[in-house]
Amino acid sequence: MRIALLQSSGRPGSVVENLKVLDEAAGRAAAAGAGLLVAPEMFLTGYAIGDDIAHLAEPADGDSADAVADLAGRHGLAVAYGYPERDGETVYNSAQLISADGVRLANYRKTHLFGCFERDHFTPGDQAVVQAELGGLTVGLMICYDVEFPENVRAHALAGTGLLVVPTAQMHPFQFVAESMIPVRAFENQMYVAYVNRVGREGEFEFVGLSTLAGPDGVARARAGREEELVFADADPAFVAASREVNPYLKDRRPGLYGSLA
Repeated sequence: MRIALLQSSGRPGSVVENLKVLDEAAGRAAAAGAGLLVAPEMFLTGYAIGDDIAHLAEPADGDSADAVADLAGRHGLAVAYGYPERDGETVYNSAQLISADGVRLANYRKTHLFGCFERDHFTPGDQAVVQAELGGLTVGLMICYDVEFPENVRAHALAGTGLLVVPTAQMHPFQFVAESMIPVRAFENQMYVAYVNRVGREGEFEFVGLSTLAGPDGVARARAGREEELVFADADPAFVAASREVNPYLKDRRPGLYGSLA
């Protein structure tokens, strides 16, 4: 499956404009043969928008979800994107995966909130592993800081995730996460990891770009720079299976020794 990584901060504060950016990117991705387009964390609204997060938050099946389902169906590819999710009075930092048929496949709420900004505006989710089947792969969802916890990613590996989709808002000076940690996470857990970042300055934050798709061999199949761009890479289900046969990490675990970690 060809995957398109949309490295962009869109138009912070405007859901309408961000849906236009996503629609245009979906058209380019589909024309290049992609089966999945991944957008960054909080793409639909912008990240550093303060109290507008609560004002713009929508239910997982709200109007914006319908709009994404429509563009996914028109362009014939699945779309994963970040957005603020409202559930009653509670707001989550969420990511949703919608199929090429416009069906909502999975919705994930960020479990590890980063810094005072996120803790002031969001409630953490409580479900670590959220998955769906797509293009012959078991696809898992995570958001940014979540992937920096090795136990989190290992839980996905043990649940059979072959492609971990990670919308992110990675900021300066933590670019080593994109450069070094993501390929290691992919290798040690024998999966593809699609890590898709915002870019440029937004409020008090400077997002570093460097979106990447790393394979189970630890090799980056694609890596963006520091500007807005759409990059492509392929994820092969057969390679995940073959790599897990060769690499013994998951088979050689001794869980009885790790009880103190929990």
